[in-house]
Amino acid sequence: MEFKVYQKEIELQSRGWRPTFHDVSKEIIEIVAASGVKNGTVTMASHHTTCSVMVQECSHDLDKYDLEYLQHDLLKIMQKLVPDYSENNEYAHPGPIHTQFGRYVDEPGDFTSLNTDAHLRSVFFGRSETMTIKDGKLDGGEFAHIYFVDWDQVRARHRQLNVTVMGTTEDVEDRTFNNGEPINTLRKYTDEEKAEDVHFTLQQKR
Repeated sequence: MEFKVYQKEIELQSRGWRPTFHDVSKEIIEIVAASGVKNGTVTMASHHTTCSVMVQECSHDLDKYDLEYLQHDLLKIMQKLVPDYSENNEYAHPGPIHTQFGRYVDEPGDFTSLNTDAHLRSVFFGRSETMTIKDGKLDGGEFAHIYFVDWDQVRARHRQLNVTVMGTTEDVEDRTFNNGEPINTLRKYTDEEKAEDVHFTLQQKR
């Protein structure tokens, strides 16, 4: 059985004045098809520490900022969990040494380090996602889309998404587990536990 690794880099341009959601589903599907891998996995990883990869459904409707409604709702929640960097000393980062380092690596100004919110949001979401490839196709279910999320609002940025496809170029055997029957992961209560649990008592009275 031949095992194959196939890699591509997707170049993206973020807008910068607010978080950018790039729908890269079409490109990932094309990469998987071109890889020749029939069964395996595809990993999509951000090259940057202020970006994430997210697998979620497309909600179609757009707000006035060109965000899908689900992205709009997600951003509202993230703003509560990790508020936008809007004032000096709101976060400990960036400190004076880090700001000086930014000048050393030729950042266009100290303002580019004021993206602590983006770094923290990336920590919450993670920088990568892995999906299954079955019979040469991405297994995303009926609704899954793949988004590269740039949380950085400081400036427009050129971004890169790294894609690695790994797997076999051959068919695999039957995938069914437990003869295809659903497995029962629910707790099995004893008669004594059921007698002491008000929920079971209420159910019995109905």
